[in-house]
Amino acid sequence: MSAAGEAIPVKMVREDLENIPHFNLPAGYSLRAYEPGDEAHWLGIHLAADHYNSITPELFQAQFGSDPVSLAQRQFYLLDAEAKAIGTGTAWFNDHFKGRRFGRVHWVAILPEFQRHGLAKPLMTAICTRLRELGHQRAYLTTATARLPAIKLYLHFGFVPLIANQTEEVVWRGLLSDLAPNPAESDGSR
Repeated sequence: MSAAGEAIPVKMVREDLENIPHFNLPAGYSLRAYEPGDEAHWLGIHLAADHYNSITPELFQAQFGSDPVSLAQRQFYLLDAEAKAIGTGTAWFNDHFKGRRFGRVHWVAILPEFQRHGLAKPLMTAICTRLRELGHQRAYLTTATARLPAIKLYLHFGFVPLIANQTEEVVWRGLLSDLAPNPAESDGSR
């Protein structure tokens, strides 16, 4: 069963934050922390990039609150050569996930026209590194089955499926099958 065409919520976990893959930003791009007023940038990025969630102006406040110090420590913005915010991701937290304190890779998005430009891996490096710097020993994230490139990225960063029941096991089996290399494509025959 392939779930890739559907947007079924799934969770992934990384039980330690050691040996985080390191990727540098391509030339012409930079990364900065949250600054007051970035709520508008966050909203614009997610409205353009996220077709699976209901993105509203109130969502930022509901997800992150309004503590600018915490946001400046935890939220990143990718900038293009003109210093325009083109992506975002947050090194958030959940003190009660699975009965323990977890860091959370939260609300990662890049404007569609900047996707597949080598920006997601450096953003993930920054998020996971910041989680570790803030004392988190493990992390989790929530995504959707339709986001195959994101799931592939998270697997590359050492996150593994979090399977809580038989239904999730079936969903993940289909996802991992969808992500497996196709031998016909790798040998040049198509």
